[in-house]
Amino acid sequence: MFGNDTLIIREVIMAVPNKDEIKGKYEQAKGYVKDKAGEVTGNERLEAEGEAQNAAGEAQETWGKFKRGVSEAVDSVGEAISDAGKRANN
Repeated sequence: MFGNDTLIIREVIMAVPNKDEIKGKYEQAKGYVKDKAGEVTGNERLEAEGEAQNAAGEAQETWGKFKRGVSEAVDSVGEAISDAGKRANN
């Protein structure tokens, strides 16, 4: 009974982005705005700053996705060990 409910809740929790993913997306958005503002105004420095900020945001988001993947893998291994222990005790 609780096995499926727990699995559904776990899947919903895993879909939530972590802090690095959110901050990365935010930095990408700020960089995009600066880049486009620099293009419109002809301000090459602002445009370059925006491109760099966008790239940094992409890197931070990628790092966050990597961390989430590692966390999910560790959780899966823990569950497998727990399930194996329960089967061994039965």
